[in-house]
Amino acid sequence: MQKAPEFFSDYQERVIPALQKSRGYKNKHQVPKLIKVVINTSVASSPDVKQALEIAKEELALITGQKPIETIAKKSISNFKLRAGQAIGAKVTLRGRIMYEFLERFLKMALPRIRDFRGVSTKSFDGQGNYTIGIADQSIFPEIELDKIKRNIGFDVTIVTSAKNSEETREFLTELGMPFAGRNNPKKSIAVEKISISHTDAAITTPSQS
Repeated sequence: MQKAPEFFSDYQERVIPALQKSRGYKNKHQVPKLIKVVINTSVASSPDVKQALEIAKEELALITGQKPIETIAKKSISNFKLRAGQAIGAKVTLRGRIMYEFLERFLKMALPRIRDFRGVSTKSFDGQGNYTIGIADQSIFPEIELDKIKRNIGFDVTIVTSAKNSEETREFLTELGMPFAGRNNPKKSIAVEKISISHTDAAITTPSQS
């Protein structure tokens, strides 16, 4: 039988009791949990959409360990030379073991590689338990070999939880180790200091609206 991912074990053994104590949950089933993580990229603005899409799919597969699916334009936009039904991006939806393994690598290895990293934004909650981080390019992911990058691909990483509002989502993700910007987040320094590697020029961006 496969051993549970360390990130999941930490959630069960430390995060659940900590949140029960801090938020007064009567039982562990009330504690927020991770539902899925969606990694999405759009190449609609690329001059060569077809080639850019293939590269994006290859990079997503490397980063997540799961085959991505193509995302399709819902309507035509002449100014952007888009046609309804045209493949314009790719995404991967992670659940279960692979979701926990990805998040652990993302928090402990990828985010600390951002140059001058000072934490992620506290303004990217949707009020319904979800949080999105925009990543400028794929070079922060340890699975990517820098000398083999053919073009920069940006991503949105959306963490979907069972939390009921932004406050609950933030406390839950903070306890998991999400390094939010700000002085009052002890988890930030823990996540950043866990690994010491050279920074890249990648930066956090505002999540795309595509």
